[in-house]
Amino acid sequence: MERTQAHARSISRRSFIGGMTGAGALAALGLAGCAPKDAGSAEADKLSEAGAQGVADNSVVAVDDGSAAITVDWLGAPPEIAEGDITETKDTDLLIVGAGNGGMIAGAYASDQGMDFVLCEKGTEVGATRHWFNAVDTKPFTDQGYYVDRARLHGEWARYSSGTCDHNLINMWMNESNDMFEYVDQYMSAAGAVVIADEFEMPGGMGATPFYTPCGEHHYGNAEGGRDGIPDRNELFEQVMNDNGYEISYKHELVKLVTDDSGRVTGAIFKTDGGYTQINARKGVLLATGGYSANPAMLSALSPITTASVTALGYNQNNTGDGIKAALWAGAVKDITSATMIFDRGLVAPGTTAGYTQESIEAGNPQWPGNGQFNPGTQPFLKVNLRGERFTLESADYDYLPHAAAQQPGGVYVSVWDGKFGDDVQRFHTLGCSAGTRNGVLAFKNEDGSYDLDGYFEKELADGRLQKADTLEELADKLGFDAEAKETFLATCERYNELYDMQQDVDFGKEAYRLSELRTPPFFGATLGGTLLTTIDGVRINADCQALGTDFEPIEGLYCIGDCSGSLFSGNYPDQMHGVACGRTMTEALHVVKLLANA
Repeated sequence: MERTQAHARSISRRSFIGGMTGAGALAALGLAGCAPKDAGSAEADKLSEAGAQGVADNSVVAVDDGSAAITVDWLGAPPEIAEGDITETKDTDLLIVGAGNGGMIAGAYASDQGMDFVLCEKGTEVGATRHWFNAVDTKPFTDQGYYVDRARLHGEWARYSSGTCDHNLINMWMNESNDMFEYVDQYMSAAGAVVIADEFEMPGGMGATPFYTPCGEHHYGNAEGGRDGIPDRNELFEQVMNDNGYEISYKHELVKLVTDDSGRVTGAIFKTDGGYTQINARKGVLLATGGYSANPAMLSALSPITTASVTALGYNQNNTGDGIKAALWAGAVKDITSATMIFDRGLVAPGTTAGYTQESIEAGNPQWPGNGQFNPGTQPFLKVNLRGERFTLESADYDYLPHAAAQQPGGVYVSVWDGKFGDDVQRFHTLGCSAGTRNGVLAFKNEDGSYDLDGYFEKELADGRLQKADTLEELADKLGFDAEAKETFLATCERYNELYDMQQDVDFGKEAYRLSELRTPPFFGATLGGTLLTTIDGVRINADCQALGTDFEPIEGLYCIGDCSGSLFSGNYPDQMHGVACGRTMTEALHVVKLLANA
């Protein structure tokens, strides 16, 4: 599905601002979206007026040129649930909301301690396991003689967040992440999994040695390095809970939190098949509900750069911001700046632009044009905008490319490589899932040293998202470049070959070993945007993961962890600190459960 280029810049947004003192600490400001045409045009005026009028009713506003704007009051008022509508009431010490990466380790540990707790989940099964997680100075690394420079790590996190982080929260993660790893490892190892801790230094790109902080990314595989026969961690933790006599309460959708006259959170109300269930929690409520990536209203309002640069879905579709909204209704304050985790891997067909598709917005159900991840998208090949121009340093990855593309026509870009793809990828030495390796060997490398590119790209070539041609001119046509854009594209490819021959990128400063040439057929072209994994801004918390009110004092009885919590990230995910999002989520979860187990 295609989406008009004008629409990529026509999203109206409503900002939620917290953290001020006194009355009016929380304010919703209706801001008209940028004009789809010139700033002073009549169409822009129409859109601004319509956007202001539509804020109250979450309407979709169309203007004469066919573009549309989402206008939203993303928070709204807390729902009123009459006491007579509550069909069931339960009492417990600890209420955990959300069965994702944070909620599941919290539930497993609480069950090991024999705690009185209830774990509620909106869906019908545990959330998908994020296999890569970070922990500091664990045995798999220290046994190899590697110890983290904690001052550097702390400083890097603060730098990435532009100082909008809670430094004590960073310290808590660093100090307690090894305990989290050991808890995870005892169960994963018993299930036959082998911990893999093999990332040390990234030799180039945005991760050049002065910047990259290899703080300890872990994942698990079998004896051969694959995942066959290895249980997903979240499913394994559900089995731990079951073995200890506990079950997850599925199909419990969080509606709102319950507070007493003092403002203390005392429980929550859920929508279930039988009506509404209220669960009272004597010690506290732990929100592990994820972010708001699946809530178009919140995403458009809070992170417009995301809706301007994303082309593909990669998130849990239950992550609709329920926990964040419930916490704010209970008096909590949210991060002021947004942060999303975007991978530069949203492969789409030529002619597609970034953002929700026009037709899905008009149907009232905004959707991205694609889904999933095309891992080779992260490889630092030549990347050009829709004018055929090189526009950025390709060694940057994750959020950087989509964010740079948000400043370009259509919010997408084209990555180009030739028949030497395999040799180039080995030389580039990217880390993680972009590398395309298995046991240190490229997964598409034949025993004779050749590369099976047609087999590796079979699916994407078949569905038309990836283009292949015998000449660059033919590739330009298949990618949709014509007239001046085609001439510019071909000239850019020629210039890139010159830089390769020079072994010096005098245009953008890319490392010489990450340059490549475009001379050996076949040639490939991929139209890319971002794949949205999750949002990572949320409710402000302290080092004990207590939700903070507008006066920045803790709200008694309310704890937030993982992607529904804030105080750590700003603007983007720290892409050279692999696995810190999941690592901090599980560390925070254990911290809260241990705290309440001893309360």
